[in-house]
Amino acid sequence: MPYAVPLTRREAIIRQLRDEIVTRVLPPGAVIKDAEVAARLGVSITPVREAIAQLAAEGLIDIAPNRIRRVTYVTQKNALELIDVMGVLACAGVEWGLDNLTETHLEQMRERLGEFVAGLQRGDVTAAAAAGADFSTIMIMASGNRELQTHVDLVVARTLRLLALNSDSDLWQIWVDGYREVLALLERGDRSAVVERYRAIYQEYRAHVQTLQFPY
Repeated sequence: MPYAVPLTRREAIIRQLRDEIVTRVLPPGAVIKDAEVAARLGVSITPVREAIAQLAAEGLIDIAPNRIRRVTYVTQKNALELIDVMGVLACAGVEWGLDNLTETHLEQMRERLGEFVAGLQRGDVTAAAAAGADFSTIMIMASGNRELQTHVDLVVARTLRLLALNSDSDLWQIWVDGYREVLALLERGDRSAVVERYRAIYQEYRAHVQTLQFPY
């Protein structure tokens, strides 16, 4: 069994606050106060401030000139821009990683796809989104370009807020169907068609988001 490196307090706080933002426990516009978060989580203020700074860098928290911190509002324009950036980065990573994929990678992708669907079936958006992101991560990490994966992770963290906000069946089905077809192409050895199908997921997703009504 591989050894799991324990999270630092800063990393644990980042994960906790990110999950709360993604699931809208902390809704758009919610004020984030260092002392309140520290008291609620039972930690000191220093790692809380470090976590907030990281989430601000990811675009999940806005820091106003008066230093008031609020959960970022998501507009349709912002959402479409995030989808475009994520699509460009992820498609590049998948294209670069394809030739390095092994049967072990494919088995991991099958597992993540199963977890993705199971998470949706039980209404666990956080688990489903994480499994769905991991499905792509397996292909991107096969490229060996960790810098690219870092940037993809940042954009995905912001985009997950949109996925959680609009978790209707049609939206999720785009990813489920797309991932199933990508996996089927890989299993058949038709890797030349994989990038095209993977890119189509983003195109379909973007077109769907353009039809949604945003509150801001």
